[in-house]
Parts: sequence; structure tokens; C-alpha cells
Amino acid sequence: MLITEILSRNARMYGQETALIEREPEKHRRVEITWKTFDDQANAIARGLMARGVRKGDRVVHLMMNCIQWLPAYFGILRTGAWAVPLNFRFVAKTIANCTRTAEAKAFIFGEEFIERVSEIRTEIESSVQTFIFAGPEDKRPSWAESLDGLIAGHRAKAPDVPIDICDDAALYFTSGTTGTPKATRLTHRNLEHACYVENRHHNQTHTDNFLCIPPLYHTGAKMHWFGNFIVGARAVILKGIDPRWILEAISEERVTIVWLLVPWAMDLLFAIESGELKLKNYRLDQWRLMHIGAQPVPSSLIREWQKIFPDHQYDTNYGLTESTGPGCIHLGMANMHKVGAIGVPGFDWEFQIVDDRMEPVDQGSPGELILKGPGVMKEYYKNPEATAEAIHNGWLLTGDVARQDDAGFIWLVDRKKDVIITGGENIYPVEIEDFLMGHPKVQDAAVIGLPSMRLGEIATAIIKVKHGHHLTKAEVEEFCSALARYKRPRKIIFGDVPRNPTGKIEKPVLRKQYTGQAESFKI
Repeated sequence: MLITEILSRNARMYGQETALIEREPEKHRRVEITWKTFDDQANAIARGLMARGVRKGDRVVHLMMNCIQWLPAYFGILRTGAWAVPLNFRFVAKTIANCTRTAEAKAFIFGEEFIERVSEIRTEIESSVQTFIFAGPEDKRPSWAESLDGLIAGHRAKAPDVPIDICDDAALYFTSGTTGTPKATRLTHRNLEHACYVENRHHNQTHTDNFLCIPPLYHTGAKMHWFGNFIVGARAVILKGIDPRWILEAISEERVTIVWLLVPWAMDLLFAIESGELKLKNYRLDQWRLMHIGAQPVPSSLIREWQKIFPDHQYDTNYGLTESTGPGCIHLGMANMHKVGAIGVPGFDWEFQIVDDRMEPVDQGSPGELILKGPGVMKEYYKNPEATAEAIHNGWLLTGDVARQDDAGFIWLVDRKKDVIITGGENIYPVEIEDFLMGHPKVQDAAVIGLPSMRLGEIATAIIKVKHGHHLTKAEVEEFCSALARYKRPRKIIFGDVPRNPTGKIEKPVLRKQYTGQAESFKI
């Protein structure tokens, strides 16, 4: 079933029930809409876009911060038969222009946070973009854009009669760009539908569940986790802000049952609870049944600490990529707490192999590249046949991640293939060292990168963020790391911030650029 049809069904079955809630604690603001309002808004947006010339197969850029209008706009684009092109809100103006040109977008919807960036590139993208639509307050609207309210004014809240097949193209999702220039991942309606089934099969959402959405909706992870609630007409809360107090208040006051967190947010929550800043007795949390994490390697020490505070929680780790239509192609499974640290087993309707550089399966237990096959594999990298050929072989998606499988069949992520550090001929996998460092009680966050060395080629360098209120010395870190094999111990230790993108992934290119200059004097 098309996800646009799922929305129509929800409006018919649960029309007057709450679908979406937006909480903006900083402004003491809370709004909600019903399934019927959600559906009506999507229909009106679709008809407004079609009145501006948007047709099936066109592309529409969607550049908005998380808000209650985000999803109606997304579904409105899909109902025209056009492709939705959600963009990362951290993209600079130049990257936004490049993505818009790649997509050859016909319309461009943007929020007030992006007025300056869109204004800067407007003349560059006007060759394809015919309509700029401003999703913000009227007093902030640029003269060269029309308002979203104006777009939908006078249009019927009835779905347009556009024939859409499950195999039709639906969206272009640009990769996060942590390893280079963002690539346009081309997804079909079938890809999106499958993500609904995967998420619901893994986490058993029912109509009575309530999902707390904190990560950015432009990313496949946040939206595809929400899909598990969406397919059964269950409500969701969009929280604007990541402060631990706001998270617990939302869970308590909205009676949230499912929360998907990124590692830094889970760490912040634990620290706030353990330090006494937040007291659990002040919140109603008995209904909270599931906490799951994805988008990055999850330190097992974090989950052990979480279990001490929330012993009754179900837990799952989710692995996925934009190219696999988000999370769930590999997941731990809520019944497998004894394997915390592994990314898990193949998700619903997915299969995997671990292979060498010749695409031959490696021996069980040996590291190799993780490859995947299933209904969630992207169609292609749009307008990039070379990258597509590198990423998809005979229907298999090459993830670029190094993994191994243990004797019980569980898959363990070793590292990104491009992040492997080769020092003195030995392969070092940063994720393993990062996970180890996160076990230190004074470490808030850690990243390990390879920096140039005259003698060894590269050396493992640890960038460590110390917990607030604690003091940590290099000598203490070196003593702690003595438990590692000698060749795995970081040769250089730097105390500083660990930059992460909106989905929680460490921005290692940023760190390499920042610290490579310091490496020139390394004699080891």
C-alpha cells in the first residue's frame, strides 16, 4: 500500500484522533493535529503545487526544520506524483544549490530559518525552480516567495487524481556527506512502503503506542522509525529540542511509549539522572516500554548503564543507511539483550553477506565488507552511474562498513571501510577503540582517527570529550588503554569536542582537517 494511501486510511479510521503533536518547550508551545487535518493539509498542498505546474515525475525541494507542517508538506508532494527532496538543515547555501540543481527541482518549500541561505542562491537555481513557497509567518515572508497558506488557499481537501504505482519514484534523499559530497539516493514508493513493515515488525507498534520523534525528519532514520506508528494510526510527538529535561517532560506528559535516541542524547540523559539534575520520581514513565538507538555505533557500556536505571525497558539497536531506506536492514532485536554491542541479525525481508574485496564470502568470524539485499535497497544514485556501479552489484548493496559474524550468527560492526587506520602494517578499527574509551567513567564522548606519521604511515589519535565537572589526564587515559593490545592503543591523545552531524555520526573529515596540521611533527 502506498504510504499516501495509508494516510488516507488513517484519516478514515481515526479521523478525529490526534496524529501529531508538536512541543517547543523553549517557547512553552504545544500544538496538535488530527489524522483528518493531516490528510486534508496534504491534499490541499498537493493541489496547490499542481496548480503551480508541478506534475508527476517533477522534483520538489523540502527544506524545513522539524515542525508539525513538515509531514503534511512531505505527503502533499508525494500525492502530486512528484519526488520529495528533503534537504539537511545544516547544508550551507552552496550545498543547497548543488542539491537543487542535481534534482532539477521545479518547486522549493522552505522555512524561515533558511531565508538567508535560499536568498543567497535564488538566482542560481531559478533556471529550474519556478515556485518558491515559504512555510513561515507572513511578516517574515520574502517578497520573491509565496506563503504556504497562500499555496493551499481555496483548494479542496480531497486527494488529487494522480495515478501512482508502487514502483514509481518517490524521493531523492541526499546522503549526509560525512565522507564527501552528498549523493542523491533515489527511492521508490515500494522502498517507503517496505520501511513501514520493517519498523512495525521489529518493534510491534499498536494503535495505542506513542512515538517521540527528536531527530531531524529530513533523515530517513527519524521518519522511517515513525513509520512503525504511522502504519497502525498511532500518534507521535515532534519535540523541538534535545535537552534531557524536555525529553523526560515530553515522555511523561504525552505518555510516550517509544523513544528513538542518538548516542549523545542517551548519554546526556544518563548523566543528568546520575548527577541528580533530573529525578525520575518527578516524571510518569511507567508506560515507556522501548528505547532504541541507531545511526552510529552504540557503546555497550552505555546500554549497561541504561539498564541499571531503566531495568524494565525493551531495547533495540538499529543499523541502516539512506541507501537502504533507513534503519532496520540489520537490528539487534528486543529479545537479544545478551548480545548488546552487536548490530544484530538481518531485519524483516533482508539478507546479508560479509565479503572480501573480490565479493567472495569471508570465513565466519573474519572481518569483511557488509553487503545487503532486500526491498529497501535504493534504485540508484541519481545522475551518478559511476557511484551506483560501485555501490550496487547484482542487487547487493555495498555498505562500506566492515563487519564480522560470530558463531551465534550475530553481526558486529567493526568500522567504516574508509576509516580503517593502517599503522605499521596493522589494521586498526576506530570503532573498537571508541567503544573501549567510552567505558571510562570520566569520558563523555570519544572519536579515533588516523593522522599521518613519517614512520608508521598513520597513527591512531583519540579525541576525548571529558564529562562536565570531571578532570582527566593523558596519563590516566594511557593507563586505562593498557588493557588494549599494544598496537591498538592511541599514540596521541587530544582533549576536545567531538563533532557529530544531526544524526549522531562523528564528523571524522572535520576532525582530520582540524588536526592534520598537528601531525606534521609526528616522528613515530
